[in-house]
Amino acid sequence: MHDSPVVFTQGLALNKRGSRSAFPTRVSAQDVADKAGVSISAVSRTFTEGASVSASMRARVEAAAEALGFRPNHAARSLVTGRTELIGLVSNHFANPAFLDVFDHFTRQLQARGLRPLLANLAERGGADAALEMMLKYNVDAVLIATSAPPAGFAERCVEAGLPVMHLFGRGGGPVSVPVVTVDNAAAGAAVGDLMVSRGLLRLAFLGASRTDVASRDRCRGFERALKKRGVTLVAKHFTGDYSHEHGRLGLHALLDASPDIDGVFCADDIIALGAMDACRERGVAVPTSVSIVGFDDMPLAAWASYRLTTVRQPIAAMIEQAIAQMAAWLLEPDRVPASNIFTSEIVERDSLRADTPVKGRSSAARPPTAARRR
Repeated sequence: MHDSPVVFTQGLALNKRGSRSAFPTRVSAQDVADKAGVSISAVSRTFTEGASVSASMRARVEAAAEALGFRPNHAARSLVTGRTELIGLVSNHFANPAFLDVFDHFTRQLQARGLRPLLANLAERGGADAALEMMLKYNVDAVLIATSAPPAGFAERCVEAGLPVMHLFGRGGGPVSVPVVTVDNAAAGAAVGDLMVSRGLLRLAFLGASRTDVASRDRCRGFERALKKRGVTLVAKHFTGDYSHEHGRLGLHALLDASPDIDGVFCADDIIALGAMDACRERGVAVPTSVSIVGFDDMPLAAWASYRLTTVRQPIAAMIEQAIAQMAAWLLEPDRVPASNIFTSEIVERDSLRADTPVKGRSSAARPPTAARRR
């Protein structure tokens, strides 16, 4: 049973039966107006960005608001401005530890700009429909897609619904132009191929996520291209279906069952690589003595003593900062669609890759120093 809306009196909330509520009264704009001796419209103008209000009036209203502990009602303000200051983050990688950094940087960057996040999970069946419905229901100002494998047509549907969209970890060139912020995955894959062959690894395999995942495909394409240039044939490539530890573990078992003489594996991301390393432990295969393993992302777990994974580092913080900054600017000037930004990456060498001498966290550039290049 639900009580009817409360009526506020003398600082305590009363329900329909007249009993006191445990919740304190929220200060209203009218309370601020009364204390400051101004109209409620003056209070509204004071807390509306760009509205006309004199300096003396602003000072009186702000002093009254501070004394009362007043906070503007953003939901009510959105009715006037047409802006909710909500930015949607949609992804299908909420279970991947690497994305904890993504969500952390995303929320920090939004809060620094006075914006708020709305998260939607694409992983479940029907997740794309539910996510789009949520974005529209809460009238988000823009959407950031944070996955290299969104459901087919999702970005296009957002655009058709009138939502500004940016794609983090995406690839440009789709049927609808959506700005992307990503790394050059093919170039990074090629750098890994060059490095592994230079260490004398000639029986190499690739372990990716879904075959529909553009990041996995591009990393594999670059890797295979580099091997061919060096006269080395890719022994096997296996797509596990997802970025997860279990898929990496099972995928490595499958690779070794089919080709037991593999001496190196490039994995499409770190969590797959960690699963692959654990599969090697289960089989009694020494890493890197018998099989070298390289990942992608440089998530914090990669540096743990039990793994010491050689991996490709993406500049996640810089990428998200750039995406949010461009999105915020886009909201101010809707006609100026942001340019796509392709960031560089670097290889971080640890102990999972065979080396001439022991390597302790040495970095070698996969491309020039980390910086964005526009296209």
